[in-house]
Amino acid sequence: MEERASYLRRCPIAVPQHLAELADPSHGQIELPLALAWTGCRAYDLDFPADLAVLYERIIVEATGPSGLEAFLNETLLTRVWHRLYLPSQNRNRWESLFPELANAA
Repeated sequence: MEERASYLRRCPIAVPQHLAELADPSHGQIELPLALAWTGCRAYDLDFPADLAVLYERIIVEATGPSGLEAFLNETLLTRVWHRLYLPSQNRNRWESLFPELANAA
């Protein structure tokens, strides 16, 4: 368990400078690059709630820099689904410390 905790502390957590930078896409189909979708599934439908949640979880955990976030996340959708996302506590805490509006979103 110590090994896993150590990895999680070293793993980079990408965050945007501002949520407003997350302006793409808001509906339709999206296909992730292999760098973000290395586990297999690459295609997601933003209009299907389960796909949206899994896609956002994957991007938030796997993105290594703001450009990966900005290319695939949308501020309005993120705020809407934030409380339904299964995220490592380090990711959730980092995002909510920088963007308290996510923690307060209903």
